[in-house]
Amino acid sequence: MLKFNEPMSKHCSLRSGGTTSEFFQPTDIHKLSDFLKNNKKPVLMVGLGSNLLVRDRGFNGVSIQTKNLKDLSISKDLIESGAGTSLAKLSRFALAQLKYGAEFLSAIPGSVGGALAMNAGAFGSEIWQYVVSVKTMNLSGELQNRHPQDYEISYRSTLHRFKDEFFVSATFDFNLEEQNDHVGELLQKRNSTQPIGLPSCGSVFKNPKNHFAAELIEVSGLKGFCIGGACVSKKHANYIINQDNASAMDIENLIAHIQETIKKKHNIELETEIIIV
Repeated sequence: MLKFNEPMSKHCSLRSGGTTSEFFQPTDIHKLSDFLKNNKKPVLMVGLGSNLLVRDRGFNGVSIQTKNLKDLSISKDLIESGAGTSLAKLSRFALAQLKYGAEFLSAIPGSVGGALAMNAGAFGSEIWQYVVSVKTMNLSGELQNRHPQDYEISYRSTLHRFKDEFFVSATFDFNLEEQNDHVGELLQKRNSTQPIGLPSCGSVFKNPKNHFAAELIEVSGLKGFCIGGACVSKKHANYIINQDNASAMDIENLIAHIQETIKKKHNIELETEIIIV
């Protein structure tokens, strides 16, 4: 389905941002491939929009949302998942198949494709620990099989060695011998300390080496600080909340203010997890 001048605030968890010239939701990878073969415009790939902010002036191109690419299957103890599958759904599916290791994914908002793109993690685990292979598609609509060694993977970072490719599916080996029983307890604790149910993008900043971003922001007196409709959460300082119809500019200005404050007070440069387009 193709839409025109679609507000990206409808498709980003911060509920803010400008419009995209075109918005396409393929029902499967074949429809996606056919579309890309005929497309001449700049492309923005969007999953569940949990880590994305589109600036107020919008995106002059086509945003492609992958949330319909959510097939899940298991074969020879390996789980294959479409890029649009939510991480919570993948975690539940793995557990139902008695495959252990995916429990931590239930704590992360977003989809498989986005998690692969940023090497998402929680509770000491990261998604690429369990990747056997991935399928990618380039902007010409061609499918490729890739493997972990084709990427430079580090903390909250996945660097592609192939230009203009994006993830459409992944095969995982969740191979722990037993279930991580502590994840449920940790998840309950996390939910009690985070602003669940409010428009946010999850953690805004990566944790600097030997520090926690939330702690640096809190000791700098920024909990509850607002610019326009965007505020630092009073519950968790590494969350920015769209409290009152915040513009993308409000959110971006608040991010910049936090970075400047932490640099001035602690001489530490905070790096964002959120992608700003």
